[in-house]
Amino acid sequence: MHFADYDTRLAAHAVIAGGDRVLLTWYNGAEPSWTLPGGEVEFDESLEEAVVREVLEETGFHVRVGRPLATWSFTDDEGPRPPRPYKSVRIVFEATVIGGTLGTVERGGTTDFARWMPLDAVPALEPRAAIVDVGMRALARP
Repeated sequence: MHFADYDTRLAAHAVIAGGDRVLLTWYNGAEPSWTLPGGEVEFDESLEEAVVREVLEETGFHVRVGRPLATWSFTDDEGPRPPRPYKSVRIVFEATVIGGTLGTVERGGTTDFARWMPLDAVPALEPRAAIVDVGMRALARP
């Protein structure tokens, strides 16, 4: 399919790990689940700026964005503007907390709360978004 025939959604996420835990958020959208902090990249911002903004909104933390860890994409026959299909492209970055206080600061958004979770508990979390597994695999790579 030619790129002009479908929509593209670009998103940026963060893996924020410290010691034996990782920061996850609870997504309250159509399919509620645990996910990595992050979301759509606005038209006028870079990927890194999107990570900083999204992490602050969803977790209350200010972060320093590190290296990209992984990319993940998928397609869907019915995107947000039916009948146009869409492709979702997600980039996962390493990030470090540099300030702030744990607590969701967005109002009326798709995140209810954020929690530090033990790394060894993540594989059993249900429901969890696929991007969590993408981030955890990337984090485990040397």
